[in-house]
Order: sequence, then structure tokens, then C-alpha cells
Amino acid sequence: MSKRDYYHVLGVSRDADEATIKKAYRKLAMKYHPDRNAGDVKSEEMFKEAKEAYEVLTDANKRASYDQFGHAGVDANAGGGAGAQGFSDAFSDIFGDIFGGRGGRSNVHRGSDLRYNLEISLEQAAHGTETKIRIPTLEECDACHGSGSKPGSSPKTCPTCNGHGQVRMQQGFFSIQQTCPKCQGNGKIITHACASCHGVGRIKQQKTLNVKIPEGVDDGDRIRISGEGEAGLNGGPPGDLYVVIHLSAHSVFRRDGDNLHCEIPISFTVAALGGEIEVPTLEGHAKIKVPAETQTGKIFRLRSKGIKGVRSHEKGDLLCHVVVETPVKLTARQKELLEELEAISLKDGPRHSPRAKSWMDKAREFFSE
Repeated sequence: MSKRDYYHVLGVSRDADEATIKKAYRKLAMKYHPDRNAGDVKSEEMFKEAKEAYEVLTDANKRASYDQFGHAGVDANAGGGAGAQGFSDAFSDIFGDIFGGRGGRSNVHRGSDLRYNLEISLEQAAHGTETKIRIPTLEECDACHGSGSKPGSSPKTCPTCNGHGQVRMQQGFFSIQQTCPKCQGNGKIITHACASCHGVGRIKQQKTLNVKIPEGVDDGDRIRISGEGEAGLNGGPPGDLYVVIHLSAHSVFRRDGDNLHCEIPISFTVAALGGEIEVPTLEGHAKIKVPAETQTGKIFRLRSKGIKGVRSHEKGDLLCHVVVETPVKLTARQKELLEELEAISLKDGPRHSPRAKSWMDKAREFFSE
């Protein structure tokens, strides 16, 4: 079957520069890669075809020969795209070391992922918010488009390994293959480094991003922002940014999943006689009827006054923990009334303090044993 025109395969014009060709190739390689299309023979062929076109059009000598003689001018050199090494080389072209080391001839690598720790309030987590963050990152150099070479020049094939990235060392009867010491396995060397990035292909920058925090996020949740990590090397795809959520301590509430907890101090009088108290919620205020003879530790549950989690279908509850507060800084009259109450209680027996009586009975039983 006759081969298609390489420019047509990549969808670029015949005068396209190397950066445009690389961009078109990465897009096709990501689309048709075997790992994403397991068992799809057509995608496999498209992947091989794009790889072969990329290898020819990014090599100055091969491209010149192809432009003059067509496929006949490069058949002897372009077989790697469809040969036995096609998959491993292309795999390295796209993803670099991250998925299994250097493939030998390509120094195109995916950028590193970044992590940003973002602290937000409980209210922001419950209702969602949008905020700006400023992060340091490595961006592709605008001058050389990530190649590391001075504008107008391009990396040259390494003369030591002839572009393979590996060299063989003969030691007696043994032949050892190792990373090329000249190009460090890249297959190419930069002869004229870019003045802006000094041959690295990336420069340090600060960038500001808008981050949307969805409703219900919890402490430790991660928000992935695709493509906002560090720029790839030599035109490789960028990494991702992971925003890790941290909830700041709240003055009133404590979160437990979708539920909220809070302590509600009530006076001795309200605890004994009962009454109505007002409690805070994330939506405002709510009222609770406190029955007479309420003890410390009593929990009042307010349905659907908690938080609706990211993966929840309904809101959690608000659990109010009652704490009976002992009065302080008493006046003489208050002390007199409390002493009178104590005297009456002792006269009437233990019926006013059932928990105290039960505890004393258990204590006597313990000591008698």
C-alpha cells in the first residue's frame, strides 16, 4: 500500500517550522497511542504513520531529501517509524523518562506535576469559592520554543552515538550497552545554546491562576488542573497542577465528614428548668428547645444543617453538644440562694441528684471488693 504524504499525515503545511510539527505530532500520538486504544489495529497504524512522519520532518537532512525525492529519498532512513523499535521510540518521544526511561533518540519529556497547598475557611469549603493563586513554575522558553538551541539553529545529531542515545562498550567477550556520555541519552546535542534559557529550554516564571473550589470539599481533597504544571522539555507536554485543600480551624464548628459539631454552653437554670436557646449554623441561626433536667453531654441533632459533600446527595447534620456552665463571680445574694438550694436538696434526699447517687453506689461497691 502506498504511503501518504508526511505533511498530510501530520496535518501541517510544507513550510511548517519544527515547533509546529512537534505540536501536531504530540496531538496525534496522544490520540492514537496503543495504551489508549488497546486492540485497535487502525489506531496502531495511525500511530506508526505519525511517528514515521515526525522522525523525517524533524530531521533537517531527511526533510530536505524527502522534499526533493519524496518517500524514495528517505525509505532507507525512515523505516524506524514502522519497524520493531517504533513503539518504544515513540513512547519515549511523547512521555520521556516518566513511563520507562529513555528510548534512545528522543529528549522530549513531559513536564513535572506541581502541588500547591491551599488553606480555606469552613464556610468557603461548604459553599464553594473561587480564588487566585500565584505559583512558581518552569515555562517553555519563548525564544527557542523549548528546543534549547539558539533561534535559527537546531540540535545536532550526537556524533558519538549517531542519535541512538546508547553506545556499546566491548570488554573482552562481553558487549555492554550504556547511555551515551556525550548527549546523556538524548541522541542530540546543542551546539549553539539559546541565550534566554541557556540551553535548558525552560525558564523560571511566576503565574497567577484562577482556582474554582467546588462546594463540599474536605481537608486533604485534591483539585487537578490539567496542563498547569511545569512545561515539558523540548516541546514535551506540560505536567498538571494539584491543589491540595487544607481547612483552617473554625472558632465554633468542627467538621466530621458531612456533619458539623459544636459545643453549646447553657446556664444552670436553663439546664434545670428547661428553656429555648439560639444556636449558630452555617446558614444563620436556629432555635433549640431544651427540656428540663438536661445534663452536660446531651446532644441535640439539627437535621440537614451540616455540609453537602462533593460526593454526597444531601447535607449532613449539625450536632450540638450541651455543656452546663457553672456560674462564676457570684454575688453574696447568689451564694446565699445556692446554699439554700443545697440545703433543701440534702434535706429531700438524693432524688435531686440521681447520677451522683448512682456513682456513689458504684464507688462503694468498688472499694468493698
